[in-house]
Amino acid sequence: MGPHPAVAAIRLAVRRVLHDVLSDILTEEPHSTAGAFGTTTAGRTPERPPSPLVLVACSGGADSMALASALAFEAPRLGVRAGGVTVDHGLQNGSDLRAEEVVLRLRELGLDPVEATAVTVGRAGGPEAAARDARYAALDAAAARHGAAAVLLGHTRDDQAETVLLGLARGSGIRSLSGMAAVSGAGGRYRRPFLQVDRQTARKACMVQSLPVWDDPHNADPAYTRSRLRHEGLPALEKALGKGVVEALARTAQLSRDDADALDTWARQAEAGVRDATGVLECAKLYALPPAVRRRILRRAALEAGAPGGALFARHIEEVDRLITGWRGQGAINLPGKVVARRQGGRLVIRQG
Repeated sequence: MGPHPAVAAIRLAVRRVLHDVLSDILTEEPHSTAGAFGTTTAGRTPERPPSPLVLVACSGGADSMALASALAFEAPRLGVRAGGVTVDHGLQNGSDLRAEEVVLRLRELGLDPVEATAVTVGRAGGPEAAARDARYAALDAAAARHGAAAVLLGHTRDDQAETVLLGLARGSGIRSLSGMAAVSGAGGRYRRPFLQVDRQTARKACMVQSLPVWDDPHNADPAYTRSRLRHEGLPALEKALGKGVVEALARTAQLSRDDADALDTWARQAEAGVRDATGVLECAKLYALPPAVRRRILRRAALEAGAPGGALFARHIEEVDRLITGWRGQGAINLPGKVVARRQGGRLVIRQG
């Protein structure tokens, strides 16, 4: 008799991602006549390189515990080492004790290395964004410290649907509507195996395996936008539109991502043709481009000038775009990061100060 369907589903999702990680490693390795296991010398057996390490980011919640259990099961079967990291944000009383409990649970699953890392959450961008920034910085550091090939994140299809709705509510562009990528981060470090798995499946997998889980009270706190969306917004949409809203939003994310990737490629190819010999953007050539392509070029230019991506919104790019499409002699546009965009003699200059 095989595993419960929920357990089988999460294991299959993780197995596929581990195969992808191993494939990427093999692709990156330089080809050598020495073979796959290192340099050989006469009469000496080549040394086998250490198995790649994959970490799971685990809060102790159902999604990440289900992910940790699936990683612990699948990794040894593919010759992969499995470890775990839990991040203590320090936002609740007893969070350090909670992190220690998660470490114990991960070790009981057989993961090694396992660690808890404490972070200080700032205020930039609001509490949710600040916590996210601190968490990813800690995960980046842990991955570098242990030489991990990848870090698995437990975001589910439900999380993806919420992300798309948040993008819609903010009037964001197609890149925001594409939600979370299955692969992201420097060198494809972050992998999200559960983007096609619903939250209930992950919780069911924990239950049938008798895995203890922790329900973060912040996930039910109406002070947080995502919490209100999860407990009020999505249920209201399903009541009005019927079941299947989450699945439809997840499909929208994938379709939007495909479109956004195509437009990003177009913009990269077009950018060289709209700059003069000194590299400055020429307004007439920008004007001739489709708006979606032109605005991508403008965003890239603002980022290269020093504007922080997390604070650079669609409305900022629209204002810069009007220097090209609605030129009336208006003054400079101030962007985040003390970056300034101004039109000078038919050219668009974007730089700090």
